[in-house]
Amino acid sequence: MEPIRVAVLTVSDRCSRGEAQDLSGPAIIDSLPAGQFHVVSAEIVPDVQAEIASVLTRWADEEACDLILTTGGTGFSPRDITPEATRAVIEREAPGLALLLVSEGLKKTPFAALSRGIVGIRRGTVIVNLPGSPGGAREGVQALLPILPHAIDVLKVRERGHPSS
Repeated sequence: MEPIRVAVLTVSDRCSRGEAQDLSGPAIIDSLPAGQFHVVSAEIVPDVQAEIASVLTRWADEEACDLILTTGGTGFSPRDITPEATRAVIEREAPGLALLLVSEGLKKTPFAALSRGIVGIRRGTVIVNLPGSPGGAREGVQALLPILPHAIDVLKVRERGHPSS
């Protein structure tokens, strides 16, 4: 089976200006099992809706990524607009996966309830908004790992039904 093609987008004003080091993007990449996932692109953009939406659209439509993982911009700050940018480009939401991320995060910290991240589908690409902290991003990936390969197979019509529980 081919590895899942993944792109990782860090959304951060400070990182995009070079004022801070991106720790969350690399944490996500390091959390993906080699062989099962292949990172084809990683970028950093500021908290600007049009820039976020542009990268998500390019990766889904032109680069045919199977999975896009974003980190940052999901909180309550007025600059946190990653969910809005994602919602503008997806065709369908996957609220159960977003719920999974919050429920797993709540096991570590009550602040996980402040995440506004969404999960959705654009064409054949699953787009996931993860928290901006390296730990939260890593934990989000770990929560999704058992489900994402099957979800992508179903989306790509490579598999029908659900695996035995």
